[in-house]
Amino acid sequence: MSTQLARRLLSSLMLVCAATAALPTLAQEVVTVPSVDLKRYVGKWYEIARFPNSFQKKCIGNVTAEYRARADGDIDVVNRCKVEGGVLDQADGLARITEGSNNTKLQVRFAPAWLAWFPLVWGDYWIIDLDPDYSVATVGTPSRDYLWILSRKPALSTAEYEAAVNNATKQGFDTSKLVKTPQQ
Repeated sequence: MSTQLARRLLSSLMLVCAATAALPTLAQEVVTVPSVDLKRYVGKWYEIARFPNSFQKKCIGNVTAEYRARADGDIDVVNRCKVEGGVLDQADGLARITEGSNNTKLQVRFAPAWLAWFPLVWGDYWIIDLDPDYSVATVGTPSRDYLWILSRKPALSTAEYEAAVNNATKQGFDTSKLVKTPQQ
């Protein structure tokens, strides 16, 4: 092999290596907590922050989610928020546990029951962080398009909030998109 050909091959190899190093690495899969005790998880949660989304665009504050266990193993979901004019808006839904997830992955729907057969009416709800005392939870989706920070109380300390944000950031969520929810 000539020296000139060897130099070209080496230059090409270095160019490929440099280009490959510049490419973003493939994102890791979103990881949920190991397991969730649904008896402790159900109840009222206050939304502390969220990624903006189309189905909550009218919500201007006082956003809550209340979960109630059902005899069939599913969970009733009642989401409430204050909209313009101080009116309280409510959306009733249903959550079901994804089999084999140790209660960490749920699917939620707010569409009527007769549409439950249609896969697109179900949205992912993955519990990616949960305090041991079940006082703060971070919920996201595997696509990283949705993220919520929830608390049992209407406000979090700066340290609690930053811990939740940092965990979501480590999971690859763009936490610069988080918008804090006013709670009164």
